[in-house]
Amino acid sequence: MPDVPWSTPTPPAPDTEVYVMASRFETETLAGAFRFFLRSPGIIRQIRSAPGAHGVALRARVFSRTFLTLSAWQDRDALHRFARSEPHRSSSRAAAAFMRESAFTFWTAPASALPVTWAEADRRLAEDGREARS
Repeated sequence: MPDVPWSTPTPPAPDTEVYVMASRFETETLAGAFRFFLRSPGIIRQIRSAPGAHGVALRARVFSRTFLTLSAWQDRDALHRFARSEPHRSSSRAAAAFMRESAFTFWTAPASALPVTWAEADRRLAEDGREARS
């Protein structure tokens, strides 16, 4: 399945910091992966029009039942407002029924570091996972 490459809904002001989130989702079943994937375009569209959104990307590995997301925000509040709004709110609640595992990591970065790379997201997710198991 194709990835959704990084897009920048609203460029951040130069010399500012952005709030970045990376997530990894693994579904229990292949059917759950297809359900997650089919909801993804609506969520991506929502991010692209969300106030304070500075970037979004999706790496979909449907047949491996794994999805990675990256997003950058003006601040933590902008991310939280998005997460509580529709359709994200309903979609995330519905996805909980078929999720095997979810992981999230958050950090701040200079606006000049955008777009964030998948390697950086993978590294940070792995580090946070090790810390959670320690």
